[in-house]
Amino acid sequence: MSVIVVTPDCFATIRAVLKHLRDQTVRDQLEIVMVAPSIEKLAADPEMWRDFSCVRVVEVGQSASISAARAAGVRGAAAAIVALVEDHSWPQPFWAEKLIAAHRQSCAAVGPVLVNGNPESLTSWTNLLIEYGAWIDPAAGGVQSHLPGHNSSYKRELLLDYGDRLESMLEAESVLHWDLRARGHELWLEAEAKTVHYNFSRVGPSLHLRFCIGRMFASARVRGWPLAKRLGYTLAAPAIPVLRFGRIVNLLRLPGRPRHLLPRLAPLLLLALVIDATGEFMGYLTGPGRAGEKLNDIEFDRSRNLNPADRRQFAEASR
Repeated sequence: MSVIVVTPDCFATIRAVLKHLRDQTVRDQLEIVMVAPSIEKLAADPEMWRDFSCVRVVEVGQSASISAARAAGVRGAAAAIVALVEDHSWPQPFWAEKLIAAHRQSCAAVGPVLVNGNPESLTSWTNLLIEYGAWIDPAAGGVQSHLPGHNSSYKRELLLDYGDRLESMLEAESVLHWDLRARGHELWLEAEAKTVHYNFSRVGPSLHLRFCIGRMFASARVRGWPLAKRLGYTLAAPAIPVLRFGRIVNLLRLPGRPRHLLPRLAPLLLLALVIDATGEFMGYLTGPGRAGEKLNDIEFDRSRNLNPADRRQFAEASR
C-alpha cells in the first residue's frame, strides 16, 4: 500500500504522522509518498525511512493546492492501493494491516474509524461530529454510502480513471465517494482500522473552517449541474442545519457514543452548522471563491488552531 503524506513546507510538519506510520505492524509493506514543494525544502530525515518498503518524494511546487498535491501523490505512487493521511490524524498500529486486508474484497475504497484526539474540548467534538460523525469510534464496519474524507484508502486504478478530473474529485471526497457508488462500486468502513484525529478546538478558527469547508463542498458538488438544480439546492440551504443537527443527535445516541455531551454541545453545534450551511449557500450560488486558498492556509500545523490545553497535549503526543 502507498501512503500519501502531504506537507506544504518541510519534514517537521509530517514527522509525527511518519512516526505513527513507522509503528504499523506491516510497515515493511508500505510505500511512503511524500508530496512537498521540493526535495530541498523538504529537508527529510532519512532515519525515518528505514523501516518502510520504499520512500519517494513527489515535488509539486509552492503553489499547489492540497487536492492537487494528493492527486500528484496518487499518480506518483506504485502500489495498487493508496491511502491518504493528514498531519493531525495519526494511524494506530493495526491501521495499515486492516485496510490492506479489507481491500482484498472488491470494494473501491476502505475507510478507518476515527478516535477523538482531543476529547476534552466541546469545540473539538463539534468539528469531529460535523465532519466525521458517522465514523467515530465505536462504529460498526461494513458497506457505507461514503467514507471519512482525507483519511481513506482507494484502489489506485479507479482514481487514475478520473484522469485530469482527479484533483477536483479530491477537493470534497464525499462527491468522489458518491460518484464511485454511482459507477457500481462498494465503499467499506473497516472498524478495526483506527486513526486518532486532532480537531480544531478554538472557536473562531473553527467557524472560519466550517464556512470554508461548506463552500468548497457545495462548489464541488454542483459541477455539471443544470441551473435549475443548482438554484434548488441554493434555496434549500437554510434547512441544512436542522437536518444535519437531527442526524448528529441520532449518531450520538448509538452505543458507546458521548451522548451525555449533547446538552452542552447543542448551542455550539447549531452555530457551527449554520455557518457551514452559509458556506454551502455561497458555494451553490457563487462557487468556491477563495475558500480553497484559505483551507490550504489553515489545514496544516494543527497546533495553531488548538486551545492551550490541547496544544500542550498535541505537542507531547508528537514527540
